Amino acid sequence: MTAYSVLDLCPILRGGDPTQSFRHSLDLARHAEQWGYTRYWVAEHHNMPGVASSATAVVIAHIAAGTQRIRVGSGGIMLPNHAPLVVAEQFGTLASLHPGRIDLGLGRAPGTDMETARALRRDLQSSAMEFPQDVQELMAYLDDPDPEQRVKAIPGVGTKVPVWLLGSSLFSAQLAARLGLPFAFASHFAPEALHDALAIYRDRFEPSRYLDKPYAAAGIGVYGADDNREAQRLFTSVQQQFTNLRRGRPGPLPPPLENMDEFWSPLERAGVEQALRCSMVGDKTTVTEGLREFLDKTQVDEVIITSGIFDHDARLRSYKMASEILSELA
Repeated sequence: MTAYSVLDLCPILRGGDPTQSFRHSLDLARHAEQWGYTRYWVAEHHNMPGVASSATAVVIAHIAAGTQRIRVGSGGIMLPNHAPLVVAEQFGTLASLHPGRIDLGLGRAPGTDMETARALRRDLQSSAMEFPQDVQELMAYLDDPDPEQRVKAIPGVGTKVPVWLLGSSLFSAQLAARLGLPFAFASHFAPEALHDALAIYRDRFEPSRYLDKPYAAAGIGVYGADDNREAQRLFTSVQQQFTNLRRGRPGPLPPPLENMDEFWSPLERAGVEQALRCSMVGDKTTVTEGLREFLDKTQVDEVIITSGIFDHDARLRSYKMASEILSELA
């Protein structure tokens, strides 16, 4: 059975604010728990007017406290922005507050532009180069302490929070395979290397005390509605947002448009459609066909669903549809 999870960027809506975003995220998490979702992932981004989840560990605490069973994790924490000890303390605290429900997904991108990355006060070049060492240092802080260990994460030590590696290229696939960790690919916005990354991860996987066999996940977009035309209309919100990002003008998630051709150029359209090609947009029949094809081609153990729909109730209906389809496909 393929597990299915939520990826939430806590979207800030045009005309809305972060307070509304967090209220919507908690409501979605509570519904996702009822609908059989395995995990609720929250992503770290900075200086993004449309994303409210920059203080990712704080948002995870909010979601975990407002739910009962669903696992809650980072999809992901951008490790070059942080000292490994600080992340270990944050997630050790979360694991102590919510035992058995916290996951720690790690990425090596800054999750922002270079100027903002510098404002996060980490050396950009060395941080990216040191990612493999930082991952292992962080995992050591969460493990049982070594008798000679002088620096400990408190809370954190001994919590053994499950660590995932996330990526949109081949680098993290190779590292996850070498360390024997679960791996998630960001195909919901960068699908080009999806199949190569999965193949490398599976072929090179080395069993570890964390996993005895590969466990792969992949991100997709799902934009479901009662009919194909309405689903395509809902999808225009994220299409606009991606176009604005490529124009260098990131902003809140806008309401849908009736005609995207009046908004973007043919070149912009080609680029955005390429980035979002792992999106299932349509009625239940259309989304079912798309999900079945994606699962058949990737054979992933878990599918991670994002849905940048402006209207909260429509977003809930889309996630509910996805859960119904995936439970039927199982």
